[in-house]
Amino acid sequence: MEPLETVSYADSLAHQAYRVLEQAIVTLALAPGSLVTEKQLIDLAGQGRTPVREAILKLEWQGLIVVKPRSGLLIADIAPSDWQNVMAMRRRLEPEAAALVARHADDGQRRRLVECARDMSTAAVMADTVGFLAADKRFDDIMEHACPNRFLSAALAPLRAHARRLWCATATTELMDRAVGLHLAVIRAIQTGDCVEAAAATGRLLDALPDLER
Repeated sequence: MEPLETVSYADSLAHQAYRVLEQAIVTLALAPGSLVTEKQLIDLAGQGRTPVREAILKLEWQGLIVVKPRSGLLIADIAPSDWQNVMAMRRRLEPEAAALVARHADDGQRRRLVECARDMSTAAVMADTVGFLAADKRFDDIMEHACPNRFLSAALAPLRAHARRLWCATATTELMDRAVGLHLAVIRAIQTGDCVEAAAATGRLLDALPDLER
């Protein structure tokens, strides 16, 4: 008997729907605190009901959507304490993940990280916040797949999504320019397999992100 062909989540229609909806939430196209319907998300994602429902479940797990029985779907609001809480956890976890990526990333993943930095730089020059966040999302996805500790990656995924949304609210060309250089320092360390510097550069990147509560 021939083995059944399998499709990974990353290649699935549900993942395609998730990527579109996640970007809309992160870039504030779907405003925090707004109520939406499943039909609106289906139209936005351009996918059928089943893959969109799978995407909604993932977004609910990540805390980006709140399912309100008999009311609809609520785009999670942004609380004043979210930034500090998200960044406190990222500062604990992200440097360890970067060190593991520096040790275990393959050549293709290292090359794609450089491409992400190039795309971030282009977006910063064009003052394109949405493009910058899209490149940052690809950067995070590569880091997630290159990290051999799946439990660490699973813990970081929702934190990274929330951080992008919070950062989008205050992004400026100057902040994007600075972020490009800080990402490049992380990527250089990963390129050379320097685990210690990858962790340190990641710490500097996180520490330089704007304090949204000011």
